[in-house]
Amino acid sequence: MHIERYLRLIAGTFALLSLVMAKLHSEYWLLFTGFVGLNLFQSFFTNWCPMMMFLKWFGVKGCKEMVKN
Repeated sequence: MHIERYLRLIAGTFALLSLVMAKLHSEYWLLFTGFVGLNLFQSFFTNWCPMMMFLKWFGVKGCKEMVKN
């Protein structure tokens, strides 16, 4: 899998998990859901996302790097 697919998987998991936590524990978890959404929104304009830095650090390759191999 490439970095873009991992990013979607992680963002979706974080959003769903925080919704569950908001229902079971505290509504303040919805702030985390908003943070994830805002981060995805800003990454559309800047093409930069902190999670992508972590994934690259762990050696996950991007789409273009996978096509070269």
